[in-house]
Amino acid sequence: MPGAGDWTDTENDRIVADYFEMLSAELVGRRYNKAEHNRALQGQLPDRSHNSIEFKHRNISAVMQALNQPWILGYLPAHAFQARLIDAVLRQLGRHEPVSRVHEPGLSEAVSLFLAPPPAPLNRPILDQVRAEAIAQRFDPAEADARNRELGRRGEALVLDFERHVLRRAGREDLADQVRWTSDLDGDGTGYDIASFTPEGGPRLVEVKTTNGWERSAFHISRNELEVANGNRDSWRLVRVWNFARSPRAFELVPPLDAHVSLTPTSFLARFG
Repeated sequence: MPGAGDWTDTENDRIVADYFEMLSAELVGRRYNKAEHNRALQGQLPDRSHNSIEFKHRNISAVMQALNQPWILGYLPAHAFQARLIDAVLRQLGRHEPVSRVHEPGLSEAVSLFLAPPPAPLNRPILDQVRAEAIAQRFDPAEADARNRELGRRGEALVLDFERHVLRRAGREDLADQVRWTSDLDGDGTGYDIASFTPEGGPRLVEVKTTNGWERSAFHISRNELEVANGNRDSWRLVRVWNFARSPRAFELVPPLDAHVSLTPTSFLARFG
């Protein structure tokens, strides 16, 4: 019976490759026709109906969301997906890493950036335990963001320009000229990325965490960053930049961070006695 049964690896690979083709076009502003893509897929996947293919696209969006990746806006994430679909998406990500790097923000976007309130707590997790564990066994999205130094640097550069813009708009050109990109000039040991100021002249220590994913994407924070945050609660701020590949948005977290997020230890120090 057409459309019955779990999707095979071959079927998953074909529809995920097509999804990435549409997503790549969307991210660079190139027009494409979803209906034409669906019809072409029906020819390649004779056991799958139009509706089955449409819903599978929503499943792929859910996997992309869970992996801190952008997804096709017209396909709302549907989270009841096969664990094998995760592997198909990861295979495609391995072949098409530039999907996460197409965006190069300019000064105009820094000017238009707005620090919105952080997301409100959810009543229940987005993913059920089975699918959350399936993601965790295969991939750590937060770790991938942390290791993507190009993504991190671009996010920091965007916030650096934003901090300077805020000060100039407040008539503090003198302070704007003193804003310092500390992680670029001094390394990562300071516990923050940007040494900025409030318009009144007070210190503003900004740690930037950037993702291509949505606003609730998890992120890694070091013990040193937490210690600096707790020791400088009046001046330390975490700016979370999200949706970076498409149209960067941001919100700000004020210490203590555990008032906003759940902090989970992810590593141990192994020391010889």
